[in-house]
Amino acid sequence: MVEVTVTPRSSLADRPVQIRVRGLSPSQLVTLRAWLKDEQGERFQSRAFFRADGAGEVDPGLHAALGGSYSGVWPMGLLWFLQPDTLFRRLVKRDVAGSPFRVRLEVLDGLCLGADPPEAPLASCEAERWFVGPGVQRVPVREGRVRGALFLPP
Repeated sequence: MVEVTVTPRSSLADRPVQIRVRGLSPSQLVTLRAWLKDEQGERFQSRAFFRADGAGEVDPGLHAALGGSYSGVWPMGLLWFLQPDTLFRRLVKRDVAGSPFRVRLEVLDGLCLGADPPEAPLASCEAERWFVGPGVQRVPVREGRVRGALFLPP
């Protein structure tokens, strides 16, 4: 049974996570796909192609991506290389304190190049990426022409 995990499942957006896939056949070719929808409902996604090791596992922190949105060893590549489905859109989080980005990770059999995979994923999971930690206070700043926010730790 194929399983994909993200550790930790809920974390701050600037903290690294470990993505691992287990239960594949040795040397099986798979596509790892990450996608999310922003606050306006726009989808951003990335994908990377991997060949499972002898134990049937894929770890983007150890195994090089063979292509897709990036190539080489990038532990956080699936999250760093998210691209919009619609050109000229930017991934921006406006409500930084109220809700996380929910990133869906999927393992697809073989090379999947299309925006929408034709088959169901072999495995999937969801990770939360928060922008403000628990207890952090947000103070609006308006001084002269300066506009911003000050985030104070608990």
